[in-house]
Amino acid sequence: MSENRAVFEALVEAQAKGHPVALATVVSTQGSVPRRAGSKMLVRADGSIVGTVGGGAMEQLVVLAALEAMKDGQPRLPRYNLNDLGAGDPGVCGGTVQVFIEPVGVSPALLVIGGGHVGRALAELGKWVGYRVIVSDDREAFCNPDYLPGMDGYIVCKPGEITTCVEITPQTYVAAVTRGLPVDLDLIPALLQTEAAYIGLIGSRRRWALAVKALKEERGLSEEQIKRVYAPIGLELNAETPHEIAISILAQIILVQRGGTGAAMKWMGDVAEAGGTG
Repeated sequence: MSENRAVFEALVEAQAKGHPVALATVVSTQGSVPRRAGSKMLVRADGSIVGTVGGGAMEQLVVLAALEAMKDGQPRLPRYNLNDLGAGDPGVCGGTVQVFIEPVGVSPALLVIGGGHVGRALAELGKWVGYRVIVSDDREAFCNPDYLPGMDGYIVCKPGEITTCVEITPQTYVAAVTRGLPVDLDLIPALLQTEAAYIGLIGSRRRWALAVKALKEERGLSEEQIKRVYAPIGLELNAETPHEIAISILAQIILVQRGGTGAAMKWMGDVAEAGGTG
């Protein structure tokens, strides 16, 4: 089996199993280098590899860059000089290598904490949109495939312990649809220790005001830390039903992920310029 074929087969297998990987491809070279353009290497989340882009210290740097790419979902195009070890170069072949590193199968994750009416609706909607959805609740009856089928993970634990049970990365969007203030005081400090792309907390403005006061006085959190939390969660839609509230929450998550503004795309001037609504 050719080396590139082995890389591609490992890539297909990883995608079939839902495992994140990164594909590293040598795209340009100059001078004396161990591998030429087109050489490929697959890097798995555990750091193991299939194929090679040249071995040695340079390849280890590529592996590290690939792991970072899997973490943040962003491709990279590093260039490596292979001239002078004393200058920090990862080799002495005498040339330069540029490698394109592309994360594959790194889907944004939606972590729904709380499996009640809103949590259930949000998880179903998030899955439909295309997120990798993980559901957590301290009540097993609200966190299992029979109650909520088709999710990517079910974690039964206390909300404040969630960060010890699941990896939360810059590709993770956390929606805490929990049951009350005591839960918030354990959960929010733990979530703020992570690199989550989004942390949202359900509840009224009064509940959040009380939570902020307690988080500062009892947990020692700063105003800057607390500003990371989207609370009350969601966009203002005057939503009432669990599914409407879920739409409000997911709309805000998509807005944060895509860098939107939330402004209406319809401008009333369009109607006037068109001469009416007909």
